Amino acid sequence: MDNESAETKFDGATPVFLVSDIASTMRWYATHLGFSVRGVPESPPHDFGFLTKDNVTIFLQQLDGYRKPELYDKREGGVWNVYVKVQGVRELYAVLSKVTDVTLLEPLCHQPYGQTEFVIRDPNGYTLVLAERD
Repeated sequence: MDNESAETKFDGATPVFLVSDIASTMRWYATHLGFSVRGVPESPPHDFGFLTKDNVTIFLQQLDGYRKPELYDKREGGVWNVYVKVQGVRELYAVLSKVTDVTLLEPLCHQPYGQTEFVIRDPNGYTLVLAERD
């Protein structure tokens, strides 16, 4: 970019999920994926939520009555919302694939681009790819 300063550096990105119930979403992420959670304000109903685990952060925004459109099947290979790099993807798959409250969209698979990954859907319809570089 012509106007970009030599000092400018992009240092990460955080997905933001629009949900109808932040408190229940935080419970699901804490229970099934081990995320630490924080809502704002502290007591429900929350306007905003923070999900954090290791180097991953997801923000939640509240919109009463919101239902995310179902888009996963609209393209070959699915429609993803967040691609999460993990260590121990096989072990995580072994645990999550047995949990009835976790919707598995794609089983553990080695991809030609050098990743082993699987795909789940959260309770709001957001698609998470959990992947580890081979």
